[in-house]
Amino acid sequence: MDWGTELWDQFDTVERHTQWGLDLVDKYVKFVKERTEIEQAYAKQLRNLVKKHLPKRTTREDPESKFCQYQAFLQVVKELNDFAGQREVVAENLLTQICVELAKYSQELKQERKSHLQEGRRAQQQLENSFKQLENSKRKFERDCREAEKAVLTAEKLDQDINATKADVEKAKQQANLRSHMAEESKNEYASYLQKFNHNQSQFYFLEMPQIFNKLQEMDERRTRRLKEGYSIFSETEQQVVPIIGKCLEGMKAAADLVDEKNDSQALIELHKSGFERPGDMDFEDFSQPINRTSSDSSLGTPRGTLDGRLDPRLLGKNKGKRWLFSRKNKTVITEDFSHLPPEQRRKKLQQKIEERNRELQKELDQRDALNKMKDVYQKTPQMGDPSSLEPKISETLGNIEKLRLEIQKYEAWLADAESRVLSNRPDSVTRYNRHLDHTSALNNNNCSHEKDSPDTSHSDENQDTLSQPIYTEFDEDFEEELASPIGTCVALYQFEGSSEGTISMVEGEELSLMEEDKGDGWTRVRRSKGGEGYVPTSYLRVSLN
Repeated sequence: MDWGTELWDQFDTVERHTQWGLDLVDKYVKFVKERTEIEQAYAKQLRNLVKKHLPKRTTREDPESKFCQYQAFLQVVKELNDFAGQREVVAENLLTQICVELAKYSQELKQERKSHLQEGRRAQQQLENSFKQLENSKRKFERDCREAEKAVLTAEKLDQDINATKADVEKAKQQANLRSHMAEESKNEYASYLQKFNHNQSQFYFLEMPQIFNKLQEMDERRTRRLKEGYSIFSETEQQVVPIIGKCLEGMKAAADLVDEKNDSQALIELHKSGFERPGDMDFEDFSQPINRTSSDSSLGTPRGTLDGRLDPRLLGKNKGKRWLFSRKNKTVITEDFSHLPPEQRRKKLQQKIEERNRELQKELDQRDALNKMKDVYQKTPQMGDPSSLEPKISETLGNIEKLRLEIQKYEAWLADAESRVLSNRPDSVTRYNRHLDHTSALNNNNCSHEKDSPDTSHSDENQDTLSQPIYTEFDEDFEEELASPIGTCVALYQFEGSSEGTISMVEGEELSLMEEDKGDGWTRVRRSKGGEGYVPTSYLRVSLN
């Protein structure tokens, strides 16, 4: 079935239908273009959202990056950024594969349709011209026939008229013959034009117009197939990014699964653990005693301070920040050795600085070796370069190496001091709790017998014994027990002078027995091969467990 056969008389209908098809293509192009604008705006808003919530500084410098929940948040934001990228891909593919291509194809179809319609109108115009010629020849034939019939009647009438001259009769007969001849010629002309018109009409309805209709049909079917492809591309473009979008969503889910509340709690401890010991009990200031009594005569003991029994304001100021958890922090003056930080944070900061300087030192050492090799090559092959030209750079590198080594030694000395401070502040919760109970009981007993006995001297002695008691009673207990079996071995990476109680000295490269792992305070218990056991900084060791 084709339009040329079935719609031979529906030229206007075919013209309207083909125009409707082209309008539908333009309408679909406009629809897809608006869709791409929505996708682009959506992607842009997502990009702005990601930019707003991504940190401006590197995550390595951000303390929040230590928490897995914050890392998961950043991962979700990054996955959303990839998701926005896929929306941009969708918009770009729709714009190029549908809007641009279909718009271009629509213009081509409009030109093709215009040429087909013009061809049809030309054929129709030719048929109309042939029909006009036929009508003119027909009217002329009809007019000549009437004129010839009239001339014949006039000649016959004159021939019967006795008054008419012979010349008039002959003239009338000649006129009749002329009119008849003209009528015959008009007849032949009319017949010729009729035959021509019938031929043109047959060509028009059975050959020319069917061909034009079929061309329009083929063009419209091509347009329909192309529009069908456009519909498919509309969905395929979305399907192409579905796997990547799925991976983005899976990445968000994986980021959520990595969140561990226990790890974040431990991270908070690692970041902000000060290393300070909890403040002890406040001493009682007895103002009921005579003013001239000394601190040793006080029944409850007078704290360290001035001779008149009052607390030294300097000591109050020193301990104020440790005692009150929610006190307003004063402006801190940053020092080079990080002594402004709490002991634990100072130790970590110094370890970080040592690691940074070691990395810089290794780079300088590598550069020195490279320069020395280049110098040797220049000495062996002078045409490649002047060895003396490398001397300034070598001297600069050696100066940097010496400077970095001095800085490392400086930081290591500060680290050793910080390690010893952390060790001296290492809490023994059981011992302190027992001392707290004993001290409370002693206070209660002293208060009950305040009027009966003279407890001043005894309490003063007890207080002095308590103050002079070592912080680490667990060391003495450990050393009194039988020597336990090592749980591993370790090698000293740096030299350490164990000057605090409970610590032990070691030299660089010394092999030690591992007796107890680090419990989170930065210290590890080891035993020397020559005898002696104690705590050393964990960061100074390379540990191998059995």
